[in-house]
Amino acid sequence: MTPANLADTVLSAARAVFETRGLDIAALPATTAVERPRNPEHGDYASTIALQVGKKVGVAPRELAADLAEELGRRPGIKSVEIAGPGFLNIRLDAAAAGVLARDIVLAGSAYGRTEKLAGERINLEFVSANPTGPVHIGGVRWAAVGDALSRLLRTAGAEVGTEYYFNDAGSQIDRFARSLLAAAKGEPAPEDGYGGAYIAEIAAEVVTKSPGVLDSGDPQEIFRQIGVELMFAEIKKSLADFGVRFDTYFNEKDLHDRGELQEALDRLREQGHVFESDGATWLRTTDFGDDKDRVLRKSDGDWTYFAADCAYYLDKRKRGFDRVVIMLGADHHGYIGRMKAMAACFGDDPSKNLEILIGQLVNLVRDGEPVRMSKRAGTVVTLEDFVDALGVDATRYALARYSSDSPIDIDIDLWTSASRENPVYYVQYVAARTASVARNAADAGLVRTDDFKPELLAHDKENELLKTLGEYPETVAFAAQHREPHHVARLLEKIAGAYHRFYDEPACRITPKGDEPITDGHRARLWLNDATRTVIANGLSLLGVSAPERM
Repeated sequence: MTPANLADTVLSAARAVFETRGLDIAALPATTAVERPRNPEHGDYASTIALQVGKKVGVAPRELAADLAEELGRRPGIKSVEIAGPGFLNIRLDAAAAGVLARDIVLAGSAYGRTEKLAGERINLEFVSANPTGPVHIGGVRWAAVGDALSRLLRTAGAEVGTEYYFNDAGSQIDRFARSLLAAAKGEPAPEDGYGGAYIAEIAAEVVTKSPGVLDSGDPQEIFRQIGVELMFAEIKKSLADFGVRFDTYFNEKDLHDRGELQEALDRLREQGHVFESDGATWLRTTDFGDDKDRVLRKSDGDWTYFAADCAYYLDKRKRGFDRVVIMLGADHHGYIGRMKAMAACFGDDPSKNLEILIGQLVNLVRDGEPVRMSKRAGTVVTLEDFVDALGVDATRYALARYSSDSPIDIDIDLWTSASRENPVYYVQYVAARTASVARNAADAGLVRTDDFKPELLAHDKENELLKTLGEYPETVAFAAQHREPHHVARLLEKIAGAYHRFYDEPACRITPKGDEPITDGHRARLWLNDATRTVIANGLSLLGVSAPERM
């Protein structure tokens, strides 16, 4: 029995009690939840439903809890129900009801953990979106790992998700990039406001190879801009793909300009009554919706601002049918939140529903206690390639997705490359490999899962602990998706890994028979539990974009 099944049983029992007592069924919630008690001695699960609804219907919560406990005690799979405090229900399952979860997980396979919590939501998820003026740096690496994991989570929770990379191929940064390439091709120092690093010289040489006469052309800077941006972005896309991150849409900022979408956005905002003219410039009155100052859309010289492009891009996403726009930004973008929320309100949208901005904090790659600050190619920043070279793809993705993205973190190279239980990704992947090894050894011994599964034999404390932990997976996935926090999945996987190791190390829970010992129904039941563990570990690692190896 999963927590979700048990929650449904609790709600069904509550309806029965309400009908018997003649209470208003409408006072009951549409759904309820059960939780694991902090102290295992208090039972397998706890419910607060009596506390939630007792006062609403004029019945003391503890009195209502007594009726609920009696009704639940008659339900299949419930071993006992105790009342605690002012009306808590502490529920214990019988061994068969708890053990059947192992079979349910194995039969569900990769579908275990999928829910419909976010069904009907169309979400546009934009992340990374680094300017094509250099390799993806350390901040972008964090969003690549977290954003991709979040997209998988949202889909697993039933949402329709479009992932997007906003390709800034217009503006002054691109001009500085082009001038830097041109200088490198001429053998000159980089411009004072330009870009340095070995990658600039590499790309400049590639441009010259592709266009041999570029330095003698009428407008060499424009040629370096066009070809250089194309080469740089191709490299960014490849490095992200090698990291396991691919986007549904790569959106060019230049297209917004070419298609007249900035003017369209301005017209729409003007229709809404939030545009005004001052000092020869065109402004958006975002202060009407809590921004700290009004924002310029078009400068007095006629040039569009970056904010105008932001407005047009947001409108474009909404026109494409996305009802929620989620944007992941770096630690230095806190100031964007107020203006972007106000902009959505200026369009007539509800910023609390239609726009969501997530801010990721800084990451340091650390070796011997000191931050690694220099890149071989980029000079002053650590890049995606540097990260992967130091840790590998799996460890990098897991390390970055394991922590709440609103917390700064240090990633210790020595820890995350060690083959020890202190290394979280190794600890979890080791269980993936061990469960696969156990399954192979069982097959060699003639031990296979059969339809005659006896879940009541999974009655040992270590088996019960593992089963309850596996049962937390669907709700954890749904919670992580709803709160945009993939790290909850990683932490649960580590909890499952710990429970599995304790189960595996318990002599009474041996899975494969020893020597000539005959195969029993207990061995078969524990093989179901072993394989269920591998299923959940593999599913969870897949959500984080990490492999579940069969051998280590």
